[in-house]
Amino acid sequence: MIDLNAYDAAVLDMDGVITQSARAHFKAWKNMFDDYLRERAERGDGDFHPFTEEDYYDYVDGKPRFDGAQSFLDARGIDLPRGNPDDDPGEEIVCGLGNRKNELFLDHLEEHGTESYPHARAFVEEMKRRGKPVAAISSSRNAKAVLEAAGVLDLFDAIVDGVVSHEMGLEGKPAPDIFLEAARRLDVAPERSIVVEDARAGVEAGRAGGFGLVVGIDRSGENAGLAEHGADIVVEDLSHIWRKEDDETAGE
Repeated sequence: MIDLNAYDAAVLDMDGVITQSARAHFKAWKNMFDDYLRERAERGDGDFHPFTEEDYYDYVDGKPRFDGAQSFLDARGIDLPRGNPDDDPGEEIVCGLGNRKNELFLDHLEEHGTESYPHARAFVEEMKRRGKPVAAISSSRNAKAVLEAAGVLDLFDAIVDGVVSHEMGLEGKPAPDIFLEAARRLDVAPERSIVVEDARAGVEAGRAGGFGLVVGIDRSGENAGLAEHGADIVVEDLSHIWRKEDDETAGE
């Protein structure tokens, strides 16, 4: 439990914290990598070992798309050219594979949509009721489309996503750049702000940025290591982090 009145603002990661889209990302990564790894095995480039949930948390979760693809391929000892962000999806280069994953994710979003987590929305609304601004951050270039699909785009005072990071040359997580840019846009000091993340790279970034409180979200109980990577507290859901008496005394 924390006292929300002790902080001036909050910066929330999108996938897995605000929106129920993290699972769709995992499935898109798994489908893309399993297809690619199976193709390699069929042509004699090693045995087929599928992409796992542990691989997702260890190498991909929270990172910019191409950095995540590179990290996993490096872990498997697969050396491919990096390529360019506009490379053809599925081409056997890092950016091509990353773009294929993005196609699969967007297909899922178009077919199934996504929703926000009710307690995350309640947390954002509670912060704003207290006059405290809130930003959404994401390594994804699809962040605004996802937030709009979940019906929460207009809740946020600032959004710093993969498009902004590319335009400004921001380093991806675990570097703190994206969080610090969000704090700058909210006009708040990082040490007076809360970061909420569900990725190990994300809590590392919040810690590196000197934020006053780094909250790790582990909804499944399977994302071990959030505390070790920089989270001050780890909870299953944002409903656990503020007290009812804070609601009743806010503004007094």
